[in-house]
Amino acid sequence: MRIYSWNVNGIRSVWNKGLFQKFIAEHTPDILCLQETKAMKEDSPITRIDLPDYTECWHSAVKRGYSGTAIFTKTEPLHVINGFVPEVQNKYTFVDQYGDPTQEGRVISAEYSDFYLVTVYTPNSKGDLSRLALRATVWDAAFLAHCQHLEKKKPVLFCGDLNVAHTEDDLARPGENEDKHGFTQEERAGFERFIQAGYADTFRLFTKGNGHYTWWTAWGGARARNVGWRIDYFLASAEIKNRITEAQIHADVMGSDHCPVSVTL
Repeated sequence: MRIYSWNVNGIRSVWNKGLFQKFIAEHTPDILCLQETKAMKEDSPITRIDLPDYTECWHSAVKRGYSGTAIFTKTEPLHVINGFVPEVQNKYTFVDQYGDPTQEGRVISAEYSDFYLVTVYTPNSKGDLSRLALRATVWDAAFLAHCQHLEKKKPVLFCGDLNVAHTEDDLARPGENEDKHGFTQEERAGFERFIQAGYADTFRLFTKGNGHYTWWTAWGGARARNVGWRIDYFLASAEIKNRITEAQIHADVMGSDHCPVSVTL
């Protein structure tokens, strides 16, 4: 089973370029997790040009054209959860000066026979770090609690745009970006708590070192020069980690400022 994750930065945009269709035809994922869909299901070209092999599970933001996640899957899930489980949702206060991130379609979880698959579009802490407090004190802790709640029942595999480079190997210019958004000590500590809780960064099971990135700024030819960041991940709980035989970054897939990442079970 090949599972992909891709921040498409607008599904209508990548579809209209013809690059979403090209990706599906060439990679034929068994499950595809999407972030930043920026569309309601009824707005999407996918719903007008059916993908007959896939069941579509959408969690769109209340605000149209913003954020959102989806899972397209050849195996129909037993159950789908949009957002955090109630035990987590009711524990934290999520609202900040920008609004309520739990109304932005950022988390969707699909239950399968022997594992949960969760995809997430983590809030960006913003260039002025004005949303760092949300990340550091609320979001990362809540997302970890959500995954751990699911893990009481079945192993968890989670993926998506986590909006953080974990280590210096995960971005091309760590020195220039120290303590800037996406590479603050607080965000990196939030990621490290996933590791301490027993979740494995699947790409690092197979590949070490730098030069492996999933997001590039649109400026200065950064992607052509591979001056990027690795902020898109698959993390696996201990019970499912050993089933993963491959983890890849597909930097040749175009259409977004992010590229897809994948694991094979």
